[in-house]
Amino acid sequence: MKKTTTIMLFMLSLFASAQQQSIDQKVNDLLKKMTIEEKIGQLNQYTGDNQATGPITINPNKQNEIKQGLIGSMLNVIGTKYTRGYQELAMQSRLKIPLLFGQDVIHGYKMTFPLPLAEAASWDLAAIELGARVAATEAAASGIHWTFAPMVDIGRDPRWGRVMEGAGEDTYLGSKIAYARVKGFQGNKLGDLNSVMACVKHFAAYGAGVGGRDYNSVDMSERMLWETYLPPFKAALDAGAATFMNSFNDINGIPATGNAHLQRDILKEKWNFQGFVVSDWGSIGEMVAHGYSKDLKEAAYSAITAGSDMDMESNAYRKHLAELVKEGRVSIDLIDDAVKRILRKKFELGLFDDPYRYSDEKRAEKALNNPEHRKAAREMAEKSIVLLKNENQTLPISKNAKTIAFIGPMVKEYKENMGFWSVELPEVDYNKWIVSQWDGLQNKVGKNTKLLYAKGCEIEGTNKDGFAEAVETAKQADVVILSIGERRDMSGEAKSRSDLHLPGVQEDLVKAVMATGKPVVVLINAGRPLVFNWTADNVPAILYTWWLGTEAGNAIANVLFGDYNPSGKLPMTFPREVGQIPIYYNHFSTGRPAKDENATNYVSAYIDLKNSPKYPFGYGLSYTTFDYSGLKLSSTKIKSNETIKVSFQLKNTGKVAGEEVAQLYLKDKFGSVVRPVLELRDFQKVKLNAGESKTIEFTIDKEKLSFYNDKVEWVAEPGDFEVMIGTSSADIKLKSDFELVN
Repeated sequence: MKKTTTIMLFMLSLFASAQQQSIDQKVNDLLKKMTIEEKIGQLNQYTGDNQATGPITINPNKQNEIKQGLIGSMLNVIGTKYTRGYQELAMQSRLKIPLLFGQDVIHGYKMTFPLPLAEAASWDLAAIELGARVAATEAAASGIHWTFAPMVDIGRDPRWGRVMEGAGEDTYLGSKIAYARVKGFQGNKLGDLNSVMACVKHFAAYGAGVGGRDYNSVDMSERMLWETYLPPFKAALDAGAATFMNSFNDINGIPATGNAHLQRDILKEKWNFQGFVVSDWGSIGEMVAHGYSKDLKEAAYSAITAGSDMDMESNAYRKHLAELVKEGRVSIDLIDDAVKRILRKKFELGLFDDPYRYSDEKRAEKALNNPEHRKAAREMAEKSIVLLKNENQTLPISKNAKTIAFIGPMVKEYKENMGFWSVELPEVDYNKWIVSQWDGLQNKVGKNTKLLYAKGCEIEGTNKDGFAEAVETAKQADVVILSIGERRDMSGEAKSRSDLHLPGVQEDLVKAVMATGKPVVVLINAGRPLVFNWTADNVPAILYTWWLGTEAGNAIANVLFGDYNPSGKLPMTFPREVGQIPIYYNHFSTGRPAKDENATNYVSAYIDLKNSPKYPFGYGLSYTTFDYSGLKLSSTKIKSNETIKVSFQLKNTGKVAGEEVAQLYLKDKFGSVVRPVLELRDFQKVKLNAGESKTIEFTIDKEKLSFYNDKVEWVAEPGDFEVMIGTSSADIKLKSDFELVN
């Protein structure tokens, strides 16, 4: 059997190699027929006329340019009718090279899934991959070839609005999620009708902008770049990512769009990336505003020589590349390399065989109304919810509750539940498509339960006129649910915030309702970590519900009433105050570390604030409890070519079934460069019935012990290590030591 499998894999490898050689030959043959203008056209991307995701450049001659073969790709063209229409224009060009259609399909297409950061809170890689698979299936059926996702930027500063689009602060978790998302989007292979090309963004270090301001400068060491910010990109590449997108920021003084070190030295040479790189919206032209390029022509020169293959909406390549080639400043070989990378993907997608194969109205109708997609969205939403607090077993709410008051500005909202970066299809009535939180509760409770509603206040503003009604409504109820948070467009691109407290008077509303003495459950809807200290300290039960998408109401109701036991864990550290930011769990120690959260005397600390976060990375409660015991290491001393098996017993000690994310952290006690106080190096999400126990096993190898030294070399240094098993980065249950020897 093993021999047969080996032969089959070998034959498949030969077939794939022959297929690629055939595509390469077709690309080379086509390239020979192309004029310089047609080549540059393939490097030019325009937006459609609707749903722009950046500052539009008006081009009344767009359709004629498509007919002339001067545009290679478009974005923001939604639906089979419109993608087919533009493709028909491309088929009137001399060489009939099909267009690529890209779209920001970030967390769903018609069926909106939770925000990427919320999905990361599930720590469920299979569910995350499935979410991307559903999105790809719907988008591909609607004429989309290419999604500008996943965003794999590490985000340690919640002031940055785009943390909602990523997987949080941790490199290991972020790398695993990046791999899963690419696999989900691209499926078995490019060219399948339920597959779209992934675009890994933003290359690189965009999440480290100074002050948490979007588009801002980044200044970091090469070692920090390689150890913290590049690994998720490499994981996405290993998953087969078809394309990369460069970034708006400069890094160490050079804009990422014109950064040859990033795009050529690392991505295309060291990592041997064979796909193509697209600029972010207008980022080539923005190198002028950076003060890096004198004008648009010089920006075009910098971008193409640095390895940026496609120009999104700058018009820099269209206007200036031919001139730069004529002047001898840009080699035609650079142009040809970029064109071949793009044409290769068009051939792999099968667009030369049938330019309209993704624009199938009947297939779109079926895909966009598949009931299994709604089920997947609901399950993902349930897994994304994090239980932050549950005193006195306030949750789950009894199904025998006679009267429930549902209060707050989010209760009856529909589109707010979609969050930022959601696709809005013009033909969809979202008030009927989305399950609001009110609808979800109505769907859940029985005929004997009375639901009461009061809005209380708006999301923003100082008006408290609705407080009196909210208080009177709460007084009539057995239990009160308060739904508060930020607007869905308060997190996302260009949504940096200096103040992360709950907006407006919402926390005052919480105080007023709490004064009634009724049991209160608070739902916090947001796209990032917020600051809500009074609520955290005084409300008995808190669920962090992020923005959960189409099935938000049903998912929240299932968790509130215990039909789903919450299992989410925070993928980002929650600060006590903005003054602690950036705050993340895997920081370095100092020569004067604070011994506890209250220490202030000549140690690295604040004199007016505890040192610990409000909620640590990896934190999340359950309606049941888990016991960790019996830690065993297969050895306490290993060589670099050996492994250690780490095992322990995990037991559900509560009364209901539940899932626990068991987390393995390592600490390199001494190194040639200082090492973090602890680092996530593995995790398992385990479901156990009440009273059930299971042996959990992890493997530690050289890769998990390695880091980049001061010469930016990937090494595992001999020395002492500590292995820690915990339920969060701040709640370590089991510890042991081992040694790596030469």
